[in-house]
Amino acid sequence: MDSTIYLIGPRGAGKTTVGKALSLTLNYRFIDTDDWITKKYQQTIASMVQEKGWDFFRQTESEALVQVSHPNQVISTGGGMILAEQNRTYMKSSGVIIYLQASLETLVERLSRDPNEAQRPSLTGKTLVSEMNDVLAKREPLYLQCADIIVDAGLPINDIIEAILAKLMK
Repeated sequence: MDSTIYLIGPRGAGKTTVGKALSLTLNYRFIDTDDWITKKYQQTIASMVQEKGWDFFRQTESEALVQVSHPNQVISTGGGMILAEQNRTYMKSSGVIIYLQASLETLVERLSRDPNEAQRPSLTGKTLVSEMNDVLAKREPLYLQCADIIVDAGLPINDIIEAILAKLMK
């Protein structure tokens, strides 16, 4: 198997954690699109959004997706990567898309204890619970629409990796 593997899901689903573990297991290279953007532009996503707006960031995110996509890579995408139809189409045509599906409770609990939370711009200005509920309501159909594999992100990391490997080998 020499494909590109895309991990999708909302922030807090564990895309980076799972991506690193999966890439080690498969002996693939790991790329996090948010980290790649941050390094390339030498600024946080929050400051980029504040200075240039969400439209600029979403365009930058789409460009990053194409630039980092190569075979034998696990790519952790930003939570909103699936908002653009061109990104969903691109990932569908160039690799395997794995949706790390997590409950609202799991996401809020993880994001509440994440020290990097301050670097992530609020999408709505609402409380974390309210924002994540809104985000899931809007994005869940898009995650499900483009996913080749759906895995419960609330499972322990080893179980997530086992579930992904079992489905990839089918």
